[in-house]
Amino acid sequence: MKSRSLAVLVLIALAASINVVGAEEKYGVTIYEGAKFDAETSQFVITQMKVDAACYRTSATPSQVNEFYKKQPGMTEVHTGVTGGMFKKGDITITVQSPWMNMKTGEHMKDTLISVVKMQ
Repeated sequence: MKSRSLAVLVLIALAASINVVGAEEKYGVTIYEGAKFDAETSQFVITQMKVDAACYRTSATPSQVNEFYKKQPGMTEVHTGVTGGMFKKGDITITVQSPWMNMKTGEHMKDTLISVVKMQ
């Protein structure tokens, strides 16, 4: 039983790391270290907004995430503030927000959401 649980945990960790690496390769931007891919929010953004996107969540503050993206090569700061920020790199837009609302459940989330969107 323990080995099965361990195998499941290893697969989950591997899937999460593949999602971060995949997004970095696909969009050409570095994802904030430790941010976890949020498949449900990503799918909602993709289907509702009809864009190519990936969403990540982190316990870091918006200020910490904003500072990270300000230092990324080729990144342009559009706006930053206490509750979030927006950055652009080519046709990629990164938004940082906290708090944020889970549009599917209506719940106000207190962690930080990082959305990476490829503009059409």
